[in-house]
This record gives sequence, structure tokens and C-alpha cells, in this order.
Amino acid sequence: MQTARAVPASTIVNLRDLGGISLGRGCQVRPGTVLRSGQLSGLDAARDMAVAELGIRTVVDLRTADERTAAPDRLPPGARLFVADVLGDNPGVAPARLRALLADPVEAEQLLGSGKAEEMFAETYRQMVLSPGAAAAYRAFVETAADDRARPVLFHCTAGKDRTGWATALLLMMLGAERDVVRAEFLAVNPVVRVAYAPYVQGFLDAGGDPEIASAIIEVRPRYLDMALDAMDERWGGLDGYVRDGLRIPEAAVERLRGGLTMST
Repeated sequence: MQTARAVPASTIVNLRDLGGISLGRGCQVRPGTVLRSGQLSGLDAARDMAVAELGIRTVVDLRTADERTAAPDRLPPGARLFVADVLGDNPGVAPARLRALLADPVEAEQLLGSGKAEEMFAETYRQMVLSPGAAAAYRAFVETAADDRARPVLFHCTAGKDRTGWATALLLMMLGAERDVVRAEFLAVNPVVRVAYAPYVQGFLDAGGDPEIASAIIEVRPRYLDMALDAMDERWGGLDGYVRDGLRIPEAAVERLRGGLTMST
């Protein structure tokens, strides 16, 4: 099944072009219009000419204020920054603290042992759907992606897997992708994220950390996406209700999004 195309970049983790993902009915995501990644704090435009050639106009940063302060983005040439803080209501939750959670195996065991790591991440996905602050952030992201003048858009969090994962799922569903396509793209980031965080995981394990805790922190799992989808279905009766009543995105913006990001195969 077609997933996002990895863009070769040495100073950005997990950079992927959603172009080419099938939307059914003879349509696909238009290449070069919307991309996802991890944080841009290490971007070196001189070394990563492939990034400069993408012509990114807008970078949407989904991270918290603390994350942005600790590792501010370095923008591609000519790009502007747009902040859409998904976890602003609760900036201490797990996706905003990946490295910190791997830094102390003893504390990690107390907080996250016995399956609590997976539970914490799963609950965070639920709150990314139900939280008013997250809704405002995702509405701003979608409306930015729908703006012809803002594209190409690159959106990201820290690792490019959780907040970015739900943003990608939402975008693909709004464009008409089936849920199996959404799930395939959601899980496709795991190999790259494992490599990117391997030094932190190895240090955690060498210090006696539980491999299951590390796995639950670093990977995305089917259950995480299921928690978000279930919350959407239970609260709003599915995608249409979520977009209309949860995110309050005008129909005109939805139409602009579909017109700008889709093309015939």
C-alpha cells in the first residue's frame, strides 16, 4: 500500500511527502504540497539542498512552548513559521517529553511500568481529539494547508509521529482516504523513528530500563490511532461531525483543501 515518500535529508528526521497516497476514486494526494517531519532544530539548508528545493512556504510547528524554546526550528529558505500548539492545555504529557522519559529508567519504571506507558500514550491520543486546545491547533493546521498561498506546507512535532501522526490521519481522511490507507501511513514512520531514537533507547536499556517502556514511547502503535478514531466516532459520530462541530472548520475551507491537495491518478 502506498505511503508517503521519504525525502532524503540528513538534518531533518522523518521527512515525508504525502504526495502519491491513494485517496480512491482515481485520486491521490498532490505531490510537493504537504509534507511531514520531526523537528527542524537541526536543519542545515546548505547541507540539505533537497530541502531547499522543496520550496516550503510555511512550517507548522505542533510542539509546546517548552519544546520550541529548547530546540527552536531552523526554517527552510523563504519559509514562515506558524505555531499550532496541540498540547498547550497539558504540555507535560508524554509526546512532549520523549527524551526525558528515556533519561531515568528508575523514574520511568515508577511512572510507566506495568503497561502504563502504552496507556499514557493511548490516552494522549484521545485527548488530542477531545481537547479544545488541540482542536484549535488542528483547525489552524488544516486551514493553513487549505490556503493556496501557504503551500507547500511542512508540519511537524518533535519526532514526527504522534501529534504529526494524527494531523496526517486527519488530513488524509478529509481528502477521502480509507482508514486502512490512513493506518498504513500512520505506522510507516516506525522504522525511521526507531533509528533516530536508537542512541537514547540504547542508553536507557544499558541503564536497566524496560524494553517494553522504550518501545511504547518510541513507536506508534495501532491502538494509539484507534483511541483517536474511537474518540472521534463516539463524540461526533465520525469524521464529518468532528470536522464540522469539533474542529469547526468551514465547508469552504474543506473544499479548498480538497481542491488544492488532490489530483487524478
